[in-house]
Amino acid sequence: MKKQRIGSILAAGLILLMTACGQTHVTSVDLEESTISADIPNVEMRELPDRDSSSLDQDPSKESTEQDISAYPESEEAKETEQEEYEIPPYNGEPSVPIHGNKPLFTEEELIPVSFEKYSELDELGRCGVAFACVGLDLMPTEERGSIGEIHPSGWHTVKYEGIDGNYLYNRCHLIAHSLTGEDANERNLITGTRYMNKDGMNPYEILVTDYIRETGNHVLYRVRPIFEGTNLVASGVTMEARSIEDDEICFFVYCYNVQPGVEIDYATGESTGPEYTGEALDEGKSETEEIQIPEDTTYVLNTNTMRFHYPDCDSVREMSEKNRLPVNSSREELIEDGYKPCGNCKP
Repeated sequence: MKKQRIGSILAAGLILLMTACGQTHVTSVDLEESTISADIPNVEMRELPDRDSSSLDQDPSKESTEQDISAYPESEEAKETEQEEYEIPPYNGEPSVPIHGNKPLFTEEELIPVSFEKYSELDELGRCGVAFACVGLDLMPTEERGSIGEIHPSGWHTVKYEGIDGNYLYNRCHLIAHSLTGEDANERNLITGTRYMNKDGMNPYEILVTDYIRETGNHVLYRVRPIFEGTNLVASGVTMEARSIEDDEICFFVYCYNVQPGVEIDYATGESTGPEYTGEALDEGKSETEEIQIPEDTTYVLNTNTMRFHYPDCDSVREMSEKNRLPVNSSREELIEDGYKPCGNCKP
């Protein structure tokens, strides 16, 4: 079993997506030295000014109070925990696993309800580091998504395989989701991530936090750390920490695996092998997120995982995993009676 330099990892049994501390879902995982064989059956937007990772300068359209980032140092507990070695449970088909008892490493002193975002400088290999933010409504995007296609993260390859949603193996995967801070082509916030990690691993947590902030107006302290083994150019996975500041509704610490079922990845270079794609030729200019088909008589689209319902044209519909997406022809009242809540973004 491979040891990783990440936060404390507790091997547990099966878990499902949570809305509060301790209510997540566990699985198991196997990370090889530099390659992983998984033989088991982004977000873009508006153009923002370049941000210095050492400061909290914000887009003028985001009316947040500026703070010195030194007021939000990475906690000593987080630093010490990262330097220790922990077992990663073997991968058994689930995209994420809770770590450190599903409890984030933020200190009470860090739980200040003032919005900021901070992105690490790229290292000597061009790899991203920790992305850290306190997300409030003032940081969230208000315009349509822009292009990120000009960014080529470390280990990037444009390749398609059969059996992958959208066919592309890799996405330009945001560390802090565009839906939270509106970042587009920020090279310090984009890594080479599999479609599986992006959509099935990270996206459910991102939707959970986005919906919570939009519905409550509260703040969420949020940190994502890509985990690179040695000099590998592609991360083995990412840790995601989140905690709501004004209440205890959001509280999780998970590890998402950068694997793709049925595809073998060389994490040192990003090269891969998998089922041959027999469709149309690769088109660099084409969106990584292909259009989804929604029946014409659909009134709402359900996310059966988060128990939210959305208008069919809501951005969250494109971002949710296909297995959790359910178009329905039901009334708003019927869905609420069935236990579903309206999306905080499109507000159906």
